[in-house]
Amino acid sequence: MKVIVLGRNGQLGQCLSEQLLAPQAPLGIEVQLFSRDECDLTNFQQVRRTFAQHKPDVVINAAAYTAVDKAESEPAIADMLNHQAVKNLAGVCGEFDSVLVHISTDYVFDGASDAPYVESAETDPQSVYGKTKMLGERAICKSGCKHLIIRSAWIFSEHGANFLKTMLRLGRERNHVSVVNDQLGTPTYAQDLANAIIKTLPRIARNECPWGIYHYAGGTVISWYEFAHEIFAAATTRDMQTPQEISALSTAEYPTAAPRPACSALSTTLFSQTFGVQASDWHKGIQTTLAKISDQQADQ
Repeated sequence: MKVIVLGRNGQLGQCLSEQLLAPQAPLGIEVQLFSRDECDLTNFQQVRRTFAQHKPDVVINAAAYTAVDKAESEPAIADMLNHQAVKNLAGVCGEFDSVLVHISTDYVFDGASDAPYVESAETDPQSVYGKTKMLGERAICKSGCKHLIIRSAWIFSEHGANFLKTMLRLGRERNHVSVVNDQLGTPTYAQDLANAIIKTLPRIARNECPWGIYHYAGGTVISWYEFAHEIFAAATTRDMQTPQEISALSTAEYPTAAPRPACSALSTTLFSQTFGVQASDWHKGIQTTLAKISDQQADQ
Protein backbone atom coordinates (compact mmCIF):
# COMPACT_ATOMS: atom_id res chain seq x y z
CA MET A 1 0.00 0.00 0.00
CA LYS A 2 1.34 3.40 -1.03
CA VAL A 3 0.43 6.17 1.42
CA ILE A 4 0.99 9.90 0.95
CA VAL A 5 0.85 12.27 3.93
CA LEU A 6 0.22 15.93 3.12
CA GLY A 7 1.15 18.55 5.71
CA ARG A 8 4.11 16.68 7.17
CA ASN A 9 5.40 19.69 9.14
CA GLY A 10 2.17 20.34 11.02
CA GLN A 11 1.33 19.02 14.45
CA LEU A 12 -0.57 15.96 13.22
CA GLY A 13 1.72 15.51 10.23
CA GLN A 14 4.76 15.15 12.47
CA CYS A 15 2.97 12.56 14.62
CA LEU A 16 1.93 10.61 11.52
CA SER A 17 5.48 10.75 10.19
CA GLU A 18 6.94 9.42 13.45
CA GLN A 19 4.49 6.54 13.67
CA LEU A 20 4.44 5.54 10.00
CA LEU A 21 8.25 5.47 9.87
CA ALA A 22 8.68 3.69 13.21
CA PRO A 23 9.91 0.06 13.31
CA GLN A 24 6.55 -1.05 14.73
CA ALA A 25 4.59 0.56 11.88
CA PRO A 26 2.22 -1.72 9.97
CA LEU A 27 4.00 -3.87 7.40
CA GLY A 28 3.48 -3.37 3.70
CA ILE A 29 3.10 0.41 3.79
CA GLU A 30 5.24 2.59 1.56
CA VAL A 31 5.10 6.15 2.88
CA GLN A 32 5.80 9.44 1.14
CA LEU A 33 5.70 12.61 3.24
CA PHE A 34 5.13 16.07 1.78
CA SER A 35 5.39 19.54 3.26
CA ARG A 36 3.63 22.50 1.66
CA ASP A 37 6.85 23.39 -0.16
CA GLU A 38 7.00 19.87 -1.61
CA CYS A 39 3.32 19.60 -2.53
CA ASP A 40 1.30 22.80 -2.28
CA LEU A 41 -2.39 21.89 -2.27
CA THR A 42 -3.26 25.26 -3.77
CA ASN A 43 -1.05 24.45 -6.78
CA PHE A 44 -3.43 22.13 -8.61
CA GLN A 45 -0.90 21.16 -11.29
CA GLN A 46 1.67 20.20 -8.66
CA VAL A 47 -0.91 18.04 -6.89
CA ARG A 48 -1.68 16.20 -10.13
CA ARG A 49 2.02 15.68 -10.87
CA THR A 50 2.52 14.25 -7.37
CA PHE A 51 -0.27 11.73 -7.93
CA ALA A 52 1.01 10.81 -11.38
CA GLN A 53 4.49 10.20 -10.02
CA HIS A 54 3.62 8.28 -6.84
CA LYS A 55 0.20 6.75 -7.67
CA PRO A 56 -0.93 6.59 -4.02
CA ASP A 57 -3.47 4.12 -2.70
CA VAL A 58 -4.24 6.39 0.26
CA VAL A 59 -3.78 10.13 0.75
CA ILE A 60 -3.87 11.47 4.32
CA ASN A 61 -4.55 15.20 4.23
CA ALA A 62 -3.24 16.76 7.43
CA ALA A 63 -2.75 20.16 5.77
CA ALA A 64 -5.14 23.00 6.53
CA TYR A 65 -5.51 26.69 7.23
CA THR A 66 -5.98 26.64 11.02
CA ALA A 67 -5.56 30.30 12.08
CA VAL A 68 -9.12 30.58 13.36
CA ASP A 69 -9.12 34.30 14.19
CA LYS A 70 -6.96 35.37 11.24
CA ALA A 71 -9.38 33.65 8.86
CA GLU A 72 -11.97 36.30 9.70
CA SER A 73 -9.82 38.93 7.97
CA GLU A 74 -8.58 36.74 5.10
CA PRO A 75 -11.51 34.48 4.18
CA ALA A 76 -10.37 33.97 0.58
CA ILE A 77 -7.04 32.49 1.70
CA ALA A 78 -8.76 30.19 4.21
CA ASP A 79 -11.29 29.12 1.59
CA MET A 80 -8.58 28.32 -0.94
CA LEU A 81 -6.77 25.86 1.33
CA ASN A 82 -9.69 24.43 3.31
CA HIS A 83 -12.26 24.28 0.51
CA GLN A 84 -11.07 24.86 -3.04
CA ALA A 85 -7.82 22.92 -2.67
CA VAL A 86 -9.67 20.09 -0.91
CA LYS A 87 -12.25 20.01 -3.71
CA ASN A 88 -9.44 19.64 -6.25
CA LEU A 89 -7.69 17.01 -4.10
CA ALA A 90 -10.87 14.94 -3.87
CA GLY A 91 -11.30 15.12 -7.63
CA VAL A 92 -7.75 13.92 -8.26
CA CYS A 93 -8.21 11.14 -5.69
CA GLY A 94 -11.27 9.99 -7.62
CA GLU A 95 -9.39 10.10 -10.90
CA PHE A 96 -6.51 8.00 -9.54
CA ASP A 97 -8.77 5.75 -7.43
CA SER A 98 -6.99 6.87 -4.26
CA VAL A 99 -8.68 6.86 -0.87
CA LEU A 100 -8.76 10.28 0.79
CA VAL A 101 -8.42 10.47 4.58
CA HIS A 102 -9.19 14.08 5.43
CA ILE A 103 -8.98 15.76 8.83
CA SER A 104 -11.73 18.18 9.78
CA THR A 105 -12.86 20.02 12.89
CA ASP A 106 -15.40 20.44 15.66
CA TYR A 107 -15.84 24.04 14.47
CA VAL A 108 -18.28 22.87 11.78
CA PHE A 109 -20.88 22.86 14.60
CA ASP A 110 -22.57 25.84 16.23
CA GLY A 111 -21.87 24.69 19.79
CA ALA A 112 -25.47 24.77 20.96
CA SER A 113 -25.67 21.07 21.79
CA ASP A 114 -25.85 19.88 25.39
CA ALA A 115 -24.22 16.54 24.48
CA PRO A 116 -21.19 15.53 22.40
CA TYR A 117 -21.90 15.81 18.70
CA VAL A 118 -22.41 12.65 16.65
CA GLU A 119 -21.54 12.42 12.97
CA SER A 120 -25.12 12.87 11.77
CA ALA A 121 -25.63 16.14 13.67
CA GLU A 122 -26.44 19.17 11.54
CA THR A 123 -23.49 21.41 10.78
CA ASP A 124 -23.81 25.15 11.36
CA PRO A 125 -20.38 26.78 11.60
CA GLN A 126 -20.18 30.20 13.19
CA SER A 127 -16.72 31.25 11.97
CA VAL A 128 -15.02 31.65 8.60
CA TYR A 129 -12.65 28.83 9.52
CA GLY A 130 -15.53 26.51 10.38
CA LYS A 131 -17.42 27.41 7.21
CA THR A 132 -14.43 26.72 4.96
CA LYS A 133 -13.84 23.35 6.65
CA MET A 134 -17.52 22.46 6.22
CA LEU A 135 -17.36 23.38 2.54
CA GLY A 136 -14.29 21.18 2.18
CA GLU A 137 -16.19 18.27 3.71
CA ARG A 138 -19.12 18.79 1.36
CA ALA A 139 -16.82 18.95 -1.66
CA ILE A 140 -15.28 15.59 -0.71
CA CYS A 141 -18.68 13.96 -0.26
CA LYS A 142 -19.92 15.39 -3.55
CA SER A 143 -16.80 14.29 -5.46
CA GLY A 144 -17.63 10.60 -5.22
CA CYS A 145 -14.10 9.62 -4.20
CA LYS A 146 -13.63 6.96 -1.53
CA HIS A 147 -13.07 8.89 1.67
CA LEU A 148 -12.87 9.07 5.43
CA ILE A 149 -13.47 12.50 6.92
CA ILE A 150 -12.27 12.48 10.52
CA ARG A 151 -13.35 15.43 12.64
CA SER A 152 -11.25 16.09 15.71
CA ALA A 153 -11.00 18.77 18.39
CA TRP A 154 -8.67 20.63 20.73
CA ILE A 155 -5.57 18.87 19.36
CA PHE A 156 -2.36 19.12 21.36
CA SER A 157 1.06 17.45 21.40
CA GLU A 158 4.77 18.08 21.82
CA HIS A 159 4.83 19.45 18.26
CA GLY A 160 3.76 22.77 16.81
CA ALA A 161 1.68 25.46 18.44
CA ASN A 162 -1.24 24.37 20.62
CA PHE A 163 -3.09 25.17 23.84
CA LEU A 164 -0.88 23.03 26.09
CA LYS A 165 2.31 24.68 24.88
CA THR A 166 0.70 28.12 25.18
CA MET A 167 -0.18 27.38 28.81
CA LEU A 168 3.39 26.25 29.54
CA ARG A 169 4.73 29.47 28.03
CA LEU A 170 2.31 31.63 30.01
CA GLY A 171 3.21 29.68 33.14
CA ARG A 172 6.83 30.71 32.66
CA GLU A 173 6.02 34.34 31.87
CA ARG A 174 3.21 35.19 34.30
CA ASN A 175 2.21 34.71 37.91
CA HIS A 176 -1.47 34.91 36.98
CA VAL A 177 -3.21 33.26 34.02
CA SER A 178 -6.88 33.70 33.02
CA VAL A 179 -8.64 31.03 30.94
CA VAL A 180 -12.13 30.79 29.46
CA ASN A 181 -14.42 28.55 31.51
CA ASP A 182 -17.65 28.49 29.47
CA GLN A 183 -16.43 26.75 26.31
CA LEU A 184 -16.52 22.95 26.46
CA GLY A 185 -14.76 20.38 24.30
CA THR A 186 -12.94 17.07 24.07
CA PRO A 187 -9.13 17.44 24.02
CA THR A 188 -7.27 15.12 21.66
CA TYR A 189 -3.65 14.03 21.87
CA ALA A 190 -2.29 14.27 18.33
CA GLN A 191 -0.34 11.00 18.70
CA ASP A 192 -3.63 9.26 19.55
CA LEU A 193 -5.25 10.78 16.48
CA ALA A 194 -2.34 9.69 14.30
CA ASN A 195 -2.62 6.16 15.70
CA ALA A 196 -6.37 6.16 15.04
CA ILE A 197 -5.80 7.17 11.41
CA ILE A 198 -3.18 4.47 10.92
CA LYS A 199 -5.57 1.88 12.39
CA THR A 200 -7.94 2.54 9.49
CA LEU A 201 -5.33 1.49 6.91
CA PRO A 202 -5.75 -2.31 7.20
CA ARG A 203 -9.51 -1.97 6.62
CA ILE A 204 -8.82 0.30 3.66
CA ALA A 205 -6.28 -2.17 2.25
CA ARG A 206 -8.85 -4.99 2.44
CA ASN A 207 -11.49 -2.73 0.87
CA GLU A 208 -13.63 -3.32 3.95
CA CYS A 209 -13.88 0.26 5.10
CA PRO A 210 -17.27 1.97 5.56
CA TRP A 211 -16.63 5.33 3.91
CA GLY A 212 -17.98 8.56 5.35
CA ILE A 213 -17.62 10.99 8.26
CA TYR A 214 -16.28 9.99 11.67
CA HIS A 215 -15.36 11.74 14.90
CA TYR A 216 -12.19 11.04 16.88
CA ALA A 217 -11.42 13.01 20.04
CA GLY A 218 -11.02 12.68 23.79
CA GLY A 219 -13.51 10.76 25.84
CA THR A 220 -14.07 13.39 28.54
CA VAL A 221 -15.74 16.79 28.15
CA ILE A 222 -14.03 19.69 29.93
CA SER A 223 -13.63 23.46 29.66
CA TRP A 224 -10.48 25.28 28.60
CA TYR A 225 -10.12 26.40 32.23
CA GLU A 226 -10.27 22.81 33.48
CA PHE A 227 -7.87 21.73 30.75
CA ALA A 228 -5.39 24.40 31.87
CA HIS A 229 -5.68 23.17 35.47
CA GLU A 230 -4.88 19.63 34.34
CA ILE A 231 -1.85 20.84 32.39
CA PHE A 232 -0.45 22.90 35.24
CA ALA A 233 -1.06 20.12 37.77
CA ALA A 234 0.90 17.70 35.62
CA ALA A 235 3.62 20.29 34.98
CA THR A 236 4.06 20.83 38.72
CA THR A 237 4.93 17.15 39.21
CA ARG A 238 7.78 17.66 36.73
CA ASP A 239 9.07 20.80 38.45
CA MET A 240 8.04 22.96 35.52
CA GLN A 241 7.27 26.60 36.23
CA THR A 242 3.55 27.26 36.66
CA PRO A 243 1.51 30.38 37.55
CA GLN A 244 0.62 31.11 41.15
CA GLU A 245 -3.01 31.74 40.25
CA ILE A 246 -5.41 30.60 37.51
CA SER A 247 -8.71 32.44 37.18
CA ALA A 248 -11.78 31.71 35.09
CA LEU A 249 -13.09 34.04 32.39
CA SER A 250 -16.33 34.07 30.47
CA THR A 251 -16.34 34.18 26.68
CA ALA A 252 -17.76 37.69 26.93
CA GLU A 253 -14.72 38.75 28.96
CA TYR A 254 -12.32 37.32 26.38
CA PRO A 255 -13.54 38.51 22.95
CA THR A 256 -11.96 37.02 19.83
CA ALA A 257 -12.27 37.85 16.14
CA ALA A 258 -13.88 34.48 15.42
CA PRO A 259 -16.78 33.26 17.57
CA ARG A 260 -16.12 29.99 19.39
CA PRO A 261 -18.68 27.21 19.91
CA ALA A 262 -19.93 27.02 23.50
CA CYS A 263 -19.80 23.22 23.39
CA SER A 264 -18.05 21.48 20.51
CA ALA A 265 -17.45 18.12 22.19
CA LEU A 266 -17.33 15.18 19.80
CA SER A 267 -18.52 11.61 20.36
CA THR A 268 -15.97 8.99 19.27
CA THR A 269 -18.42 6.08 19.68
CA LEU A 270 -18.92 5.35 15.97
CA PHE A 271 -15.19 5.41 15.23
CA SER A 272 -14.46 3.12 18.18
CA GLN A 273 -17.16 0.65 17.13
CA THR A 274 -16.00 0.64 13.52
CA PHE A 275 -12.23 0.54 13.90
CA GLY A 276 -11.72 -0.79 17.43
CA VAL A 277 -9.86 2.31 18.64
CA GLN A 278 -10.74 3.95 21.94
CA ALA A 279 -11.19 7.69 22.42
CA SER A 280 -8.05 9.73 23.03
CA ASP A 281 -6.75 9.47 26.59
CA TRP A 282 -5.84 13.12 26.91
CA HIS A 283 -4.86 12.76 30.59
CA LYS A 284 -2.11 10.34 29.55
CA GLY A 285 -1.41 12.51 26.53
CA ILE A 286 -0.61 15.48 28.78
CA GLN A 287 1.88 13.39 30.75
CA THR A 288 3.50 12.01 27.61
CA THR A 289 3.73 15.46 26.03
CA LEU A 290 5.32 16.99 29.12
CA ALA A 291 7.82 14.12 29.34
CA LYS A 292 8.86 14.65 25.72
CA ILE A 293 9.15 18.41 26.19
CA SER A 294 11.27 17.86 29.30
CA ASP A 295 13.54 15.52 27.37
CA GLN A 296 13.87 18.05 24.55
CA GLN A 297 14.80 20.80 27.01
CA ALA A 298 17.34 18.53 28.72
CA ASP A 299 19.04 17.86 25.39
CA GLN A 300 19.43 21.56 24.62
